[in-house]
Amino acid sequence: MAYTNAEGRQQLLDDLGGAADAIAIAIAALGEAYELLDEQTGDKLEELLFRPAQAASGRAKRTYAEFAERHGFPARAFAGGRAPHAHRPKDHIDNAVAALERADAELGELQDSMLPVEVGDAEVRAGIAETRALLGPLPHTAHELERRLGR
Repeated sequence: MAYTNAEGRQQLLDDLGGAADAIAIAIAALGEAYELLDEQTGDKLEELLFRPAQAASGRAKRTYAEFAERHGFPARAFAGGRAPHAHRPKDHIDNAVAALERADAELGELQDSMLPVEVGDAEVRAGIAETRALLGPLPHTAHELERRLGR
């Protein structure tokens, strides 16, 4: 299917925004888990998952904003995510992992689509790659933290 550069850039922004929205859901779920944990475990969750997820979120949003500005698209106000309903910290962490994996998969599909090469630029490609690098270890880290829950 043929598309114009403007359509391709809009699609790139939509995909990048979708990934940023998924990361926001993960951050909200991690916040809910934090509230249910003891102080020591909560501090570990914050250090190992919450802060890195925030860094990934910031990188994704910055990539979006800079690309949009470079190509004359309007800025987007990103809303905070809403965590799916859960009762146990583990369930919230599992929800966060699912959202993080979804964000990484969306960014991976975006990279595989070649859209960032065809209508993007080096900066957007770097931003996507950096966001994925920040997201990559988080599911494994979350599972390691979950193994310590309840001990």
